[in-house]
Amino acid sequence: MRELRAANYQTRVGAQRRERTRARLIESALGVFAEKGPDAPVIDDFIAAAGVARGTFYNYFRTTAELLSAVAGESSDEVLGVIDPIVREIEDPAHRLVTGSRLYMQMACRYPMWGAFITRVGTKRGARGKLLDEYLTRDLQLAIDTKRFNVADVVVARDIALGAIRYGIETLLSGEAPADYAEQVMYALLQAFGIDTKEAKALAYSALENCPGPHGPIFDRVGRARGGHAVAT
Repeated sequence: MRELRAANYQTRVGAQRRERTRARLIESALGVFAEKGPDAPVIDDFIAAAGVARGTFYNYFRTTAELLSAVAGESSDEVLGVIDPIVREIEDPAHRLVTGSRLYMQMACRYPMWGAFITRVGTKRGARGKLLDEYLTRDLQLAIDTKRFNVADVVVARDIALGAIRYGIETLLSGEAPADYAEQVMYALLQAFGIDTKEAKALAYSALENCPGPHGPIFDRVGRARGGHAVAT
């Protein structure tokens, strides 16, 4: 029995150590990205920042692209952790879509380093995180089921919405977008999904509730980067 308890303890300690190492790699990647830009970093940059050996890096990630995808996905989940409670207070699924999408795009402008991450890695499922598909599909399916949206398949609606959000963030971060760019995107998206022009405009330009900043290992690192070139608000 004593040997079994010792083995279980060692297993727990080992799992906790692996999780801490992975978290250190992900958190350190944010600082490297901010310093080097989206395309310059190499594996040596990440292992130096995290203080781990090259072999340790490969125990967790096969490439720098895979690491960046993990950062983007997990940070996206942190963002949605503060947006979704606001969205769930809204009954109308069309209004939910607009609110969640605008807040997500707004957060990318609030934390441009994070916005750069998610546009850098594109729309791969891993880079979207676990929650974006789940929450977006939930509200789109509800809108289709209640006849708010005239779209035959929720997957089609999801991909159209994701494209609008991701490319919209890239345009917003370029500095070339008009002041009401996000609202224009939502206005066009709602019309594409079958909402009439007048209502689509009212929803797209509806007032947004203030959203708190996200918390978690990645955005805690973003917060520590305030005051430098890494983050603008």
